[in-house]
Amino acid sequence: MAKGVSPDVIHIGDREISARQAPFIIAELSGNHSQSLNTARAMVKAAAKSGAHAIKLQTYTADSMTLDVTEKGFVIEEQDSLWHGASLYRLYQKASTPYEWHAELFEYANSLGMLAFSSPFDEAAVDFLDELNVPCFKIASFELTDIPLIRKAASKGKPLIMSTGMASLSEIELAVETARSAGCNDIILLKCTSTYPAEPVNTNLLTIPHLRDAFGCEVGLSDHTGGIGAAVASVALGASVIEKHFVLDRNGGGVDAAFSLEPEELTSLVVESERAWQALGQVKYGGTVAEDKSKQYRRSIYVSQDIQPGEALGPNNLKIVRPAFGLAPKHWDSVLHKKAADFIKKGTALSWEHISQ
Repeated sequence: MAKGVSPDVIHIGDREISARQAPFIIAELSGNHSQSLNTARAMVKAAAKSGAHAIKLQTYTADSMTLDVTEKGFVIEEQDSLWHGASLYRLYQKASTPYEWHAELFEYANSLGMLAFSSPFDEAAVDFLDELNVPCFKIASFELTDIPLIRKAASKGKPLIMSTGMASLSEIELAVETARSAGCNDIILLKCTSTYPAEPVNTNLLTIPHLRDAFGCEVGLSDHTGGIGAAVASVALGASVIEKHFVLDRNGGGVDAAFSLEPEELTSLVVESERAWQALGQVKYGGTVAEDKSKQYRRSIYVSQDIQPGEALGPNNLKIVRPAFGLAPKHWDSVLHKKAADFIKKGTALSWEHISQ
């Protein structure tokens, strides 16, 4: 297996991608703009307001994706598909983002403090995006086996994010080796389940650390499940990048609306993924500095009834309670049946000085 030559830290624009930073959240616009530039701009604005770190487009035309035919294989026949009955050509016409929008949407995203890039689906799209000075390229799962496309994108000297939906280990290895051979060492691999929507039971997040160890790359998740649960959980397994499809309103339509996050959900993803990352911390026992004050509320041995000098100590006049200013409970057996050295008032924290030696 190809072991790591990727650096410990990858920079996309001014953003550090690493385990040392909160996850990089990408809002994928896909075709949810429904061919309206105004809607696309509103999506960019909403993503920025939600706290996303980047927006991503998809750069293709129907002609660069498929053929304009309706022969078998070119029409979606799966009964459970969101796009059942559609020809690939017509679907991609509907879902594509016009090339002439790209510069405007990228500039708008940048003006709102976000990074902006895209997935190229053919080599011409790579050159087009490179001329727009995108900070990185994203290879979609279905294109992971398009080795010439990966070679072209990797040759541009920019970080490369690659989704791994459906891919075998050998296919991922070939993609990674191709990128590295073309001069790209800044590689991020995303665990992905290429069903739309995806079910949590098929998400297999435990693959994430294996991807990192097998290929020596930064890792993340391209998530098509509903909600944010799977995405937040991925952080605990090492995801430093999370990509989710985004829509203004699932009820308003959009080719990917059914498995896309609305603005409030995207806000929650940004907040909760960072919270999950902060909670990872390190392996630590003995309590943190923040817990020091809480130690006084542990249990200890206290006098529960007034005790006369020489009186035997036992359950009738001692009790293990909070707070922790008396002898620790581990000493309980040692003090039972001992004699009181002097009068001890109820509510006194028991100490060795109270016990006749």
